[in-house]
Amino acid sequence: MIRERIADDIYVFTSRQYAQVTSGAILTKEGVILIDTLYFPEETRAVKEFLEDRLGHRVRYVISTHYHADHTQGTYLFPGARVVSHALCKQFLDTRGREGLREAKLQSQELGEVRIVLPDFIFEDEDLTIHLGGKTLKICHMPGHTKDLVGVYVTNNRILFASDNMMPVPTIFDGGYDELMSSYQRMLEMAPDTVVQGHGEVILRGEIANIINSNIDYLETIRARVVEVIESGGPRDSLQAIDIESCGKSRIPLNGLVADLHYANLYKLYDDLTEKQPSS
Repeated sequence: MIRERIADDIYVFTSRQYAQVTSGAILTKEGVILIDTLYFPEETRAVKEFLEDRLGHRVRYVISTHYHADHTQGTYLFPGARVVSHALCKQFLDTRGREGLREAKLQSQELGEVRIVLPDFIFEDEDLTIHLGGKTLKICHMPGHTKDLVGVYVTNNRILFASDNMMPVPTIFDGGYDELMSSYQRMLEMAPDTVVQGHGEVILRGEIANIINSNIDYLETIRARVVEVIESGGPRDSLQAIDIESCGKSRIPLNGLVADLHYANLYKLYDDLTEKQPSS
């Protein structure tokens, strides 16, 4: 686990073991707000030991940005904290999350003690604001990567924890194209000074708008390419000919995992767009 201090009282923790997934901690005089946990218990324990044992801060809140296991699987290690999420996250954790954990435990002994912790502080329609120890966090429903995803904006520092809406390649296969495009527009309007991605490096002010616009360009490009395949009568398998570089993104980040994510995006768009076509 890599620890990075991005403000006097804000840390980002990046996994060495699982796709550079990130977790964040906002330190206040009344306790810590933890944004997501890490996939393997060993790394989340290292986060907990740093915050609670080394710094002497108690974790008061854990915000789950969405239900995916790499962001929620360590929540059980903070039994005294209130767990905050969107209402859909609670629903998905209780269904898809439990099934996914059962399957993961069959593959990894390291996950033997992991258990699903359902959020006890949820919101639905309006943004949620948390005030703690002089810090103000605005939790915004920003679907795209998933339907339940939230961004966390630390207003004092103008830092946006964008979760998996921001990663080296946009991903929509468990969410939606239109939703992610709308969330990108909202991020541009927020104009944060710093963006913490759900996977990968922290993005600083001078790069943020360019990277978000690059992500928008990528999504528009893959949609146009998929539409071409559909209109020409091409089969679903022909999407394999559309590589990630031809759509404006590199295949190198996340140890090459982005190429797999890219093809999942193409298949998602193909399925969504063909479902919308009227039957003859």
